[in-house]
Amino acid sequence: MTAATPTDEPMRLVVVGTTAWVEPAAAALSARESTTVERVETAAAALDAVRGGTVDCLLAEHALDGTTGIELLETVRAETETLPVVIATASGSEAIASDAVAAGAADYVPLDAPDEAAADGAGETAIDDLAARTERAVRSARKTATRRERARQFDAVFDDERTATWVLDETGALVRANRRAHELLDDGVDAAAGEPFWTLPWWSESAALRTDIRRIVETALAGSFGNAVVSQPTDGANPRVIDLSVRPVEDERGDLASIVVEGVDISERVGLERELRRSEELHRVTLNNMTDTVLITDEDGEYTYVCPNVHFIFGYTAEEIRERGTIDDLLGEDLFDREELAAEGVLKNIECTATDKAGREHTLLVNVREVSIQGGRLLYSCRDVTKRKRREDALATLQETAREFLYAGTHQEIAEHVVDSTPGVLGVDASAVYLFDADANDLQPAAHSPAMAELNGPLPTVHADGAALPSYSFVEDEPLFFDNVHGDDRLENRATELRSTAYIPLGDHGVFVAGSSAVGAFGQVDRELADLLAATAEAALDRVDRESRLREQDRRLQQQNERLSELNRVNETIREIDHALVQAETREEIDHTVCELLTGDDRFAFAWIGAVDRSTGTIEPRAWAGDGQGYLDSQSFELTDGGAEPAVRTAATGEATLISNVADGLREEPWRKDALVRDYLSALSIPLRYNEITHGVLTVYAESRDAFDETARAVLVELGETIASALSAIERKNALLTTAMTRVEFEVDDDAFVLSRLARDAECTLSYHGGVRQTAEGSHVFVTVDDAAVEAVERAAADLLAVEDVRSLGADGESGVLRLGLAEPFLALELADHGAVVREVTAEPDGTTLIVDVPESIDVRTVTGIVEGSFADVELRAKQSIDRSSEGTLSARFLDELTDRQLEVVQTAYYSGYFESPRDSTGEDVAAALDISPPAFYQHVRTAQRKLFATLFAEGHLSMAAGAEVQ
Repeated sequence: MTAATPTDEPMRLVVVGTTAWVEPAAAALSARESTTVERVETAAAALDAVRGGTVDCLLAEHALDGTTGIELLETVRAETETLPVVIATASGSEAIASDAVAAGAADYVPLDAPDEAAADGAGETAIDDLAARTERAVRSARKTATRRERARQFDAVFDDERTATWVLDETGALVRANRRAHELLDDGVDAAAGEPFWTLPWWSESAALRTDIRRIVETALAGSFGNAVVSQPTDGANPRVIDLSVRPVEDERGDLASIVVEGVDISERVGLERELRRSEELHRVTLNNMTDTVLITDEDGEYTYVCPNVHFIFGYTAEEIRERGTIDDLLGEDLFDREELAAEGVLKNIECTATDKAGREHTLLVNVREVSIQGGRLLYSCRDVTKRKRREDALATLQETAREFLYAGTHQEIAEHVVDSTPGVLGVDASAVYLFDADANDLQPAAHSPAMAELNGPLPTVHADGAALPSYSFVEDEPLFFDNVHGDDRLENRATELRSTAYIPLGDHGVFVAGSSAVGAFGQVDRELADLLAATAEAALDRVDRESRLREQDRRLQQQNERLSELNRVNETIREIDHALVQAETREEIDHTVCELLTGDDRFAFAWIGAVDRSTGTIEPRAWAGDGQGYLDSQSFELTDGGAEPAVRTAATGEATLISNVADGLREEPWRKDALVRDYLSALSIPLRYNEITHGVLTVYAESRDAFDETARAVLVELGETIASALSAIERKNALLTTAMTRVEFEVDDDAFVLSRLARDAECTLSYHGGVRQTAEGSHVFVTVDDAAVEAVERAAADLLAVEDVRSLGADGESGVLRLGLAEPFLALELADHGAVVREVTAEPDGTTLIVDVPESIDVRTVTGIVEGSFADVELRAKQSIDRSSEGTLSARFLDELTDRQLEVVQTAYYSGYFESPRDSTGEDVAAALDISPPAFYQHVRTAQRKLFATLFAEGHLSMAAGAEVQ
């Protein structure tokens, strides 16, 4: 016999009696919402109804058949104290009311007589009042039941032997504690009553612990639930761990009445949980790292166990696997023969195909065995061999691809084979190969699949600067794999539909690109296979390069042999020319011999030598040989010609001009057409220059393209220097042998002339009468100083950048001799290479006079051009013819006998006043100026004197012998 306690549940009432009010009362109560009324007539029936189910209230008439409502009430109270019983009667009295209350009635309701009530409507009011008071009795009973239940629950909780409970007042001070609290803490509880809970000695181990306790108590004081797990040191190894929970208790008005603190010693649980976590972690690590998935089913294929790592293979969680249906839905029907399994007990390595959650197919090897585990009868052990299967298939494709690579002869063929093999190896359709163009420093798209063009569009050329993804992979030699390439900032084509993309360098050859529109298409096996495919392609490209290099090496060897043969012919020609140059006596002989030897034996088609005429601004041919066919007559050779012929370019620049292919630029330069019709396919023009002296231009034409390689060019350029040296020697020889001279006097006004600048800066007169030497250290010139202190002139010379060294030789007051070391060659050296001799230079502050002797064999215009080309302001003042027959013969013979060092020593001694009487300088002074020892100086002087006397006496002896013979 129970009573419903929740206040929001429907009410079930039992109404007992037979009087007139019972029927309308039952009807009125039944009309109320969520109210069920059961009407009985006897007390026994009422007891049966109450005992037979949950009843919220018993409404009884006082006068019952054979008993009374009071007696029925007493019987009910003997069985339950909580069921509300309402006694109602139309013929009541105070005695009945008193007995009803004493017996434990929830309410006593007197009713008016129904007949009288019906007359004035008061009956309905009485019935409504009865219904209302019955409901009120139910609500009151429910509240009482709730309070009792709460009190019972609180007492049960408070006296729980497992939980320590403290009750605090509204300030947080301790009021009382249960027995478990006494047992849990060593210190007495009663002595601590009235103290704030967080200040009690139980929490005195640390300030942090007291702070935590105070925090959760203050949380409860604020009306909220609080919780904390605290530790208390013990004598043992592990501290005591207490789980504290704090909650506020409110009175009926909602005000804080007290605070309940509950503490549970969870030390053992914490230890168990720690061990359990370790065990679970080991179990989880073991299961999560298993490569196999274990499933157990009953005979119908329903799952009884699903391994936690099932998602590794199938992508589903364990719960999702169960929801999918039976094992047949996962692995397929007819996976094995049940009779065979019964006979064998276990079936191993059954291959099947399963589809995972993402729609990808997996190849599985399944072992099936009979078991009896937790209702399961069949255990399936599934191993994913998709990667191995893929690898086997891909390796087979790679093997076939490698065989195809063996027959590929070019990089292009290999690139196409890589693209064709990509679907079979990687399972993606979009692929491309970029090949590196070293000349342009670009990656050129060599081959691509139709899918690549569809997803990405046309592939552009990529500069190898590391900016774009293919370029970065190539330059850094780093394979790149992207689950979604759009997440990388280096992606240039943002409109591409590629997502999963791989960029793999092919060594120094280029980059392999593969991709798919799906995200995450490249697993570990795919990456390994992509690397393997790229490595195979790289090896094939290396092989092609090696073979290409071998072929190129063979070609180069053949070309080198041809060039060596040609070079031997050129060297033979050079030797013949060198031999002819030694024997040549005139410039014309040198010119014609060189041209004839260069064109002899079909060496070159045509060769000619021209001289630059500065007065006319043209090149005048001096000599030519070969199959000219009027070529020289067809050209103007003007130095201002825009489409310059090779000879004109060389004359203008002073550098060799090489035309490897005359046909290039045929329409831009008219001379090329004239050369091409004569089968001149290549040309080389070289300056005939020696010691900065140019004697013209030699131009050679050949009947084949690229006839002048680097070696031939260098040999011919060196030949030009040899020819120029021979021409200079001829001019110097002619100058020595020629007695007829033209003496030319120039007036120079240019500070670029070092003597003019020095005379102007020092305000003196400088005289040069010969005596210039060219050594390894530079040019040295001896000048006489007049009208100024030699020391002042020496200081002024030292300040000039053109003077690297200055020494005073035999200074005497305002006259003396200076030896100037010049940074650049002196004019006299250049003129001497053309056979002209600088006889005298007089430099004064207001101008410089230059006197040059030009042999009759030398064109005076050449000398004039050299002087005018050397200085800005030059005026030809005078020319006169002179004869130096005797002087020239003795001087030339004597100078030929002296070495350069002997001439330098004698000149220095002469200008130092060593040969004066008395001497201006001693031998030791001159030796010091020359940085040689005195004995070496005296030896050079005596040797020079002996050679001078030998020249004079030998000349005289010859003259006497000639005269005696005549007599």
